[in-house]
Amino acid sequence: MSDHDDNPAASGADRPSEQAPEARPGLDIMTFGCRLNGWESEVMRKHAQDAGLSNAILVNTCAVTNEAVRQARQQIRRARRENPDAKIIVTGCAAQVDPDMFAQMPEVDRVVGNDEKLKAETFQPDLLLGGTEKVRVNDIMSVRETAGHLVEGMEGRARAYVQVQNGCDHRCTFCIIPFGRGNSRSVPAGEVVDQIKTLVDKGHSEVVLTGVDLTSWGGDLPGTPQLGRLVQAILKQVPDLPRLRLSSIDAIEIDEPLFEAITGEARVAPYLHLSLQAGDDMILKRMKRRHLRDDAIALCTRLKEARPEIAFGADLIAGFPTETEAMFENSLKLVDECQLAYLHVFPFSPRPGTPAARMPQLDRAVIKARAARLRAKAEQALTRHLYSMIGRVDAALVEKPGFARAGNFAAIRYPSDTAPRPGALVNIEVSGHDGRELQGNLVE
Repeated sequence: MSDHDDNPAASGADRPSEQAPEARPGLDIMTFGCRLNGWESEVMRKHAQDAGLSNAILVNTCAVTNEAVRQARQQIRRARRENPDAKIIVTGCAAQVDPDMFAQMPEVDRVVGNDEKLKAETFQPDLLLGGTEKVRVNDIMSVRETAGHLVEGMEGRARAYVQVQNGCDHRCTFCIIPFGRGNSRSVPAGEVVDQIKTLVDKGHSEVVLTGVDLTSWGGDLPGTPQLGRLVQAILKQVPDLPRLRLSSIDAIEIDEPLFEAITGEARVAPYLHLSLQAGDDMILKRMKRRHLRDDAIALCTRLKEARPEIAFGADLIAGFPTETEAMFENSLKLVDECQLAYLHVFPFSPRPGTPAARMPQLDRAVIKARAARLRAKAEQALTRHLYSMIGRVDAALVEKPGFARAGNFAAIRYPSDTAPRPGALVNIEVSGHDGRELQGNLVE
């Protein structure tokens, strides 16, 4: 669970995002799960529109939890009821992991794999809908390259996203995602830089680097460069880019050039979402994570000392198999010890085929209660973080009239009588907060 949910401020991130389709002929896309899925939906949208695909609903699923799969199936059934004549094409991680489950749904016309969904030829109506072959899913582990698709703007989003990496070489015991995404593969630096130059030329003020395991970028490229080298290249070669943001990263893999860019370059957003998962060493070992609690605390302390305005979010799993009350308390304490501002709380969900699913499971009521306690802790952490920002002037990205996000991703409401365009960077003086969002006023 490393790069999920578009909003790091949402502590209930175990509920994947989705978009219900409108009941009309044309092309609709339902997107569940992570930023990368949202970006890939825009790639699919362009391919499908270019191919002339119509009267179709593309369902881009998520496999991170059982609840994500359940919601996708529920929305597919709803989409069929509301669009009886549309073709329903299901893709995404859940479809890649278990294509037969979706193929057996009478509402589904085609099941397409994660590799196929990014290929333009997949969406040719005659090829996609012709014949009787319902499942078109290849062996994702055989995929060795990731193309640098250019998405010039994501519908309804103020910031632009650039995929620089896909897949994951690690095998955390709870995670099904590598089986949906395959092994790690990187987009070459030159392609990434060219894409960002194009986005900046089109007026984007903020670009987000995204991937399944972002900090593994470069491991499969000649010379095995690290993510810090890519970030430094972007900052140098795209001097007109106002703000570069990183999506979720693995705390253990921050190389020194990346640390220097995060702490020393004002154009890198002062926010990191860390894939921590737990705060107890024994649970981290049983998860097959590559860091211990002291590693996480030391990193956050070092980053804060070098750049005091930086804020942290984190993924935390409640109720992992064998977790005792004392072990859970260590995760609760980690929120303060790492000075976390935002939490993604995931009640543990056993995914079939993963080692954690075969471990001794906790009672669901215990898992639910611990998730609730983590969310309550998240509310306290967010309130503390928002309070610390009162009186500051922050360069915030306008998402819609009257609503923007600070560099550290805090939500800010401001009077909307003056309405800069979505995507513009504006200075806002913070005057207060309501426990979830800041209030402020535009300043010159």
